[in-house]
Amino acid sequence: MREPAVYIMASQRNGTLYTGVTSDLARRVFEHRTKAKAGFTRQYNCILLVWYERYERMDEAIAREKQIKAGSRKAKLRLIEEMNPHWEDLYEGLA
Repeated sequence: MREPAVYIMASQRNGTLYTGVTSDLARRVFEHRTKAKAGFTRQYNCILLVWYERYERMDEAIAREKQIKAGSRKAKLRLIEEMNPHWEDLYEGLA
């Protein structure tokens, strides 16, 4: 079952941020956490899921991802703080 989502991973509170889109949030976050694939999140240790939004359609999720990526770091921090003010790892709550 596909559940499109946009998400932000962080290395630590106020650390390096990575914004992505996926059709399976739990699987994708697990890949980031276990460093299963080479790339930005492995290099910068972005293993904490700190923000996400789910969508009904992938095109909506992709449009939102582009909007977030085009925004400033300050805007990304504001999104995180509104949903997750303590920067908790939200991965465990996905199940």
